[in-house]
Amino acid sequence: MIKLQTQLEDKKAVFGQVEPILRKHGYVLCGNWEYDKGKFDGVLWREGGETIYIRLPFTVIEGQLDHPDAFIQFRTPYVIKHVVHVGLDRDENSLLAATGFSQFQEPLDKDGHIKHENQWEDIGQRAVQFVISEIPLHA
Repeated sequence: MIKLQTQLEDKKAVFGQVEPILRKHGYVLCGNWEYDKGKFDGVLWREGGETIYIRLPFTVIEGQLDHPDAFIQFRTPYVIKHVVHVGLDRDENSLLAATGFSQFQEPLDKDGHIKHENQWEDIGQRAVQFVISEIPLHA
């Protein structure tokens, strides 16, 4: 994981204004969100079973995340690498995956080693700068 020092940290926004803009640019709200916190993920690079993401974590400071008027505050963004198994599973869950009932595999490595950290730090900071220029933020 590469933590990024950016101008996004501690900025506030209205969830219902931010989410559609980020979604339009390929970001998704991580499926394991809670009513008081969540993360937006954007893919920076993908090859085979390896994916490098930019992750934008936030906490809800007013309201609840399932409401578009929830007021959120961004935390420290970071770059992370997930490594997943490519191919068919050969365990008890393989029928679920083959029939479409199991949409996602658990990553083999949720925080894989990232080569060329300086390069990915620069790419991540530029991605965050783009986000800052696109979404309405409050100090």
